[in-house]
Amino acid sequence: DKATLRHRLLAQRALITPEARLAAGEKLVHQFPAYVLDRPCIHYGSAPLTVAAYVSMGSEVETRPLLAWLLASRIRVLVPLLGSGLDIGWSALDSMESLLQWRVLDTGGPAGRRQLPPEALHDADLIIAPALAVDRHGNRLGRGAGWYDRALVNRRPGCPIIAVCWPWEVVDDDEWIAAPHDVPADGVLTPEGYRQLQDTGEYRT
Repeated sequence: DKATLRHRLLAQRALITPEARLAAGEKLVHQFPAYVLDRPCIHYGSAPLTVAAYVSMGSEVETRPLLAWLLASRIRVLVPLLGSGLDIGWSALDSMESLLQWRVLDTGGPAGRRQLPPEALHDADLIIAPALAVDRHGNRLGRGAGWYDRALVNRRPGCPIIAVCWPWEVVDDDEWIAAPHDVPADGVLTPEGYRQLQDTGEYRT
């Protein structure tokens, strides 16, 4: 079941050193499918290209190198904040230095930042979401709190979702059954490469 699978995956992650997580995060930048952002149909208008991502914590693949690359590419980056109840709000990441001033929450975002409402996710042209595992249909296994499933309700129709996990967490067999509220990812990114999971066609805005 999901609880058993989470326990097994977290135990395996616990063996990964901080140095290995950082090295994996640097590889993540090279494996990132930048061509997704180059599709002319993904973004319209004069507003800056916006990517909703997250700040890694614990045993996750380090995402700070990827966040730094996005900012250096002049992309507006949103990171999650825990809002009222269990709803995720968002904050615009202005620099990597600013992360040093804030405590990272379990949602993958910093505490104490100016919060944007959950509906701010509608501005995102691409969403990068954490996962404990991803199956061949794009279904994400999370930590069980359901934060991202609730947040993804506010995404723009057609906005692609890329899940990030370790290579061994990409599951070809169906090890769990997706819940009705689960929003599948369009692709999965690991330090070893990117894999398209959904045939999304043209992304619409």
